[in-house]
Amino acid sequence: MSWQEVDRFSLGSALSEVTDQVPVALPPPGVVAGYLDLRVLELLTARLCHELIGPIAAINNGVELLADEPVLARGQADPDFMHDAIALVGDSASRAASRLQFYRFAYGYGHGGSMVGSPPNELASRFFESTRITCHYGESVRALPLDWQRLACNLLLAGAEALSRGGSLVLAVAPDGLDLEATGEFAALPPETSAALSPATPVAELTSRSVQAYFTGLLAETLGCRLVRTEELRGLRLTAVALAA
Repeated sequence: MSWQEVDRFSLGSALSEVTDQVPVALPPPGVVAGYLDLRVLELLTARLCHELIGPIAAINNGVELLADEPVLARGQADPDFMHDAIALVGDSASRAASRLQFYRFAYGYGHGGSMVGSPPNELASRFFESTRITCHYGESVRALPLDWQRLACNLLLAGAEALSRGGSLVLAVAPDGLDLEATGEFAALPPETSAALSPATPVAELTSRSVQAYFTGLLAETLGCRLVRTEELRGLRLTAVALAA
């Protein structure tokens, strides 16, 4: 494999689709009680950085392997070594790009805006592709407006918190609202995360782990809903129920 082919695995090329998303925009004033608290933004940023550290560190490791290989200077690189190093860089760059593109939509999609690039269901599929969690993004959800699909993607993130040992996430439109079923061995949300599903949770009590649930609750509120958690056998269900109901 030539060095020109290595370039196609570069982080820059892998992240090219990210710029297709619309700029970050907060919900319209009055829909939620004020803009997001600064602490919420700090915790979301910390969570996002945590999600990206792994694949980006792996990219760096792959580049260091290539740079430290002495035979490269003599033009006698081991094909197996080259293949493994390039695969490490390529796979890690792909994972980093998938995470960035998913979070760009989940956190940054603007109210009423348009979207260019992969649809939310494809972003979600790639996000969970290399994890122990399978994601089923129902056809009924794909037909929803993008504001609702943004909530759906955040429901996926909140539900994934319950699947520390892997499992499945199923998104669908149910009679009582937007529905997420999380199923897996010992599936359960930590107490702090369950409490954070309500926007009434004091911001000072949030952590980088529970802030996702809190943000999901806020998004549900902007759409006139509240999140309801239901315990089930080997799992749980999160439903965005209309406040009027």
